[in-house]
Amino acid sequence: MISRSSLARTAQQAARQSCRVQRRTFAAAASTGSYETSDVTGLKVASRDSHGPTTKLAIVAKAGTRYQPLPGLTVGLEEFAFKNTERRSALRITRESELLGGQLASSHTREAVVVEASFLREDLPYFTELLAEVISQTKYTTHEFHEDVERVLSLKQAALNSDVPAIALDNAHAVAFHTGLGSSLYPSASSPVQKYLNEEYIASFADVAYSKPNIAIVADGAAPDALSQWVGQFFKDVPAAPRSGQTLKTEATQYYGGEQRTSHTAGNSVVIAFPGSSLNSVKGEIAVLASLLGGQSNIKWSPGFSLLSKATAGTGVSISTSSLTYSDAGLLAVQLTGSAASVRKGAEETVKALKNIAAGTIAKEDVTKAIANAKFNALDAIQTSQSSLLQAGSSLVSSGKVSQAADLAQAINGVTAEKLQSTAKALLEGKATVSTVGDLFVLPYAEELGLRV
Repeated sequence: MISRSSLARTAQQAARQSCRVQRRTFAAAASTGSYETSDVTGLKVASRDSHGPTTKLAIVAKAGTRYQPLPGLTVGLEEFAFKNTERRSALRITRESELLGGQLASSHTREAVVVEASFLREDLPYFTELLAEVISQTKYTTHEFHEDVERVLSLKQAALNSDVPAIALDNAHAVAFHTGLGSSLYPSASSPVQKYLNEEYIASFADVAYSKPNIAIVADGAAPDALSQWVGQFFKDVPAAPRSGQTLKTEATQYYGGEQRTSHTAGNSVVIAFPGSSLNSVKGEIAVLASLLGGQSNIKWSPGFSLLSKATAGTGVSISTSSLTYSDAGLLAVQLTGSAASVRKGAEETVKALKNIAAGTIAKEDVTKAIANAKFNALDAIQTSQSSLLQAGSSLVSSGKVSQAADLAQAINGVTAEKLQSTAKALLEGKATVSTVGDLFVLPYAEELGLRV
């Protein structure tokens, strides 16, 4: 059995060495929660130190479904994480991580593949080396592709096929952006994914996605100096450019808008969306509009202050409004789920609420509450470890800098009732995106709702 001491002896020495750094940076880190960024041999690195006993470390790669050259490659890259590498078997990786109490995970979004580890603070060297090995030395074997990757993909496809809200949101992105951000998070069960997906194509995509220009290394709970030291030591095998000479497809996103209707027997869901805010161009009005429209209460036993939670109370429809932000585009999306009749009623109330905002008839108190709620949601997302790692890594890899909490809060603080009114008016005058899934006999067309598509 591998002893913990043999795996973590170097880490413990590093932890003692970094204590001096921790004391010097405590005040700044505790007061702002901001990430310190640096360049380590061409790698973008960000870290913040909360001085707790645990650490989260993630590699955020520019390899989401937006960038995949063929359907399914992003999922394949995610599923190959922590499989056999040139130095270790998947079984050895599992056993060593368990002996150290670590947790390993991989996931993907429309713009990123995230490979991450959570562990005790003193084990930073081991897990830094492991993540470097995962992105630079994974074997991409045929048997693992057939036994694990294909099997898991088919299970996720089956789950997606019965998830009506997920289908509606996926369709909304396709209608809004067509290609790129419009690509589905998972290939549909009816798509001919077999001719696009194999271990060789995944390995070729990994060569591009896991090169230095396309990754960011982000840590929460690690001293910046210590992280830079271990990144410099263990990420030497990460190429400065793809070995194959290929490049990512990185066309600028264009918003189109339109309508898509899909019949489904598993439920009913409608997404009504408009152009939103991006990571590189923060619009405080969009965040406040999302809170003002709302749909769900933040206070127990209360219907909530948001316009849609009050308008649809007791109807049985579930409504959520969100500002979906990407590197160069975004969506202000209202999603309604429930019985066909309640979803239709909720969709009508959504457009009515937007028209009331555009007309300037919303109570000043509701606007004040929406601004405060939007500010809390934005700052809480930056403070929460899981979401902040992805947000910091995504902004770092796309723009070379991490979005700061103060900038976001300032944008939201600058929102007024007049700005909300003009923003809502512009959205209604432009092209909307409407995605409808379920009982199409009852669910409304965009034109019936008074939306332009």
